[in-house]
Amino acid sequence: MVRISEIFHSIQGEGKLSGTPSVFVRTSGCNLRCWFCDTRYASWEPEGDTLSVSSILDRVDAFPCDHVVITGGEPAIFDEIGEVVQSCKARRKHVTIETAGTVDRDWDCDLWSISPKLSNSTPIGMASDEWVRNHDLRRHAPQVVESLMESSLNRQADYQLKFVVGSILDAEEVLEYLGELHAWDRDRVMMMPRGTTAEELQLHSTWLPSWCRTHGVRYCDRQHIYWFGNTRGT
Repeated sequence: MVRISEIFHSIQGEGKLSGTPSVFVRTSGCNLRCWFCDTRYASWEPEGDTLSVSSILDRVDAFPCDHVVITGGEPAIFDEIGEVVQSCKARRKHVTIETAGTVDRDWDCDLWSISPKLSNSTPIGMASDEWVRNHDLRRHAPQVVESLMESSLNRQADYQLKFVVGSILDAEEVLEYLGELHAWDRDRVMMMPRGTTAEELQLHSTWLPSWCRTHGVRYCDRQHIYWFGNTRGT
């Protein structure tokens, strides 16, 4: 059984599959507390129904769509998600798992979309001291990220690294993080501006695309914010 906050049909707005019609399965519950989280109903204040794997698959099958995105919250904290992935693959669906890269899983998805959390995510003054400590202890797990990257390549699948940045200092921290990884593909590294409004994202567009060009990594906008706004079910 997995607690699910929502299952909906929309368009992927982030990463290399941006623009792709997809069914989103959003699990409810997270082992982190990023202060800027835009899905607090699946992390800080988790809500939703507890569903069996078969019930999740029934809802996914209700949409005529070949791409499934399993997101959260943090889907990797639920053992049963591996069965969901396996069953979706048996249905010949393309499966993306969106994760913060803190829990190692050997799941046979098509795309590991890994978003390691930087020091800018720590909820100082916004959460209990215990959660601040736990967040900082868990968020930085390059060994897990490397394992997910290696697992995807061994299966001839794919991965992408998405970093949420709100300043040049954040961007420079990404370079330090990448220096801790033994191997990574520059074309799979994406810098995503922090923000939940078009105005916030446009502000970052004044500096982040040129920074990406200088450092040879990809700029990854949040297109769904422009298309739909920061609304649930999109």
